[in-house]
Amino acid sequence: MKKLVSLLLTGALTLGLLSGCSKDPKTLKVGATPAPHAEILEIVKDLLAEQDITLEIVEFTDYIQPNDAVESGDIDANYFQHITYMNNFNAEHDTHLVSVGDIHYEPFGIYAGRVSSLAELPDGAQIGVPNDPTNGGRALLLLQEQGLITLPEDAGLEPTVLDIVDNPHNFDIVEMEAAQLPRSLDSLDVAVINGNYAIQAGLDVNDALAIESAEGTAGTAYVNVLTVKEGRENDEEIQALLKALQSQQVKDYIAENYGGAVVAVF
Repeated sequence: MKKLVSLLLTGALTLGLLSGCSKDPKTLKVGATPAPHAEILEIVKDLLAEQDITLEIVEFTDYIQPNDAVESGDIDANYFQHITYMNNFNAEHDTHLVSVGDIHYEPFGIYAGRVSSLAELPDGAQIGVPNDPTNGGRALLLLQEQGLITLPEDAGLEPTVLDIVDNPHNFDIVEMEAAQLPRSLDSLDVAVINGNYAIQAGLDVNDALAIESAEGTAGTAYVNVLTVKEGRENDEEIQALLKALQSQQVKDYIAENYGGAVVAVF
């Protein structure tokens, strides 16, 4: 009997030691817009599960709430925005967001509405652009690249409609929330649309009337990043998420599924 009790105690002690050595499971709550960001995050779930990290994806349909949620601590990270937007958001909202790493680039495109080519744009044509400073400025730069308007040489990355110095065809630049642009194509002649909203709306970047080049300024100024609140960059789980997002599995998924609308940068 004493021997049996001894064996039971030894077994219990061994189990206790083993459980004490096992890694506690963690949960990461990460905000994302539905496409392509949430879709890409789905690919890394299994990679994180192997490390006892459960990835909970929280979807947002705007660009404000996911940053507010990181700042407040309601979520651990977000993955939806480019670096220039994040920096501008910090400046405007006194937030403390930082990039953990670069993931991908989404070329901006000009998509057909009531006309099927830029050459068909009539005088006074309505051109839709995002109404936030960074994406609105980016849209105007693309319109300038296509010879539709002229901006000052020192316009930088965030020119506004008021900065346009030459608009020979009196185009009506219609500013609206980025998410609304794909739904408004029927009432616009053309629209400059963010990559994620174009994907969400089923628009094919290969059908765009014009797109940004990934070379030079656009490919670096508008790279999409994994974002956390300052001080959490080196958290073990955050670094595990970054490694998973920058994995070969994710690179292959992006190449196979987005037809150039999303370009991995790692």
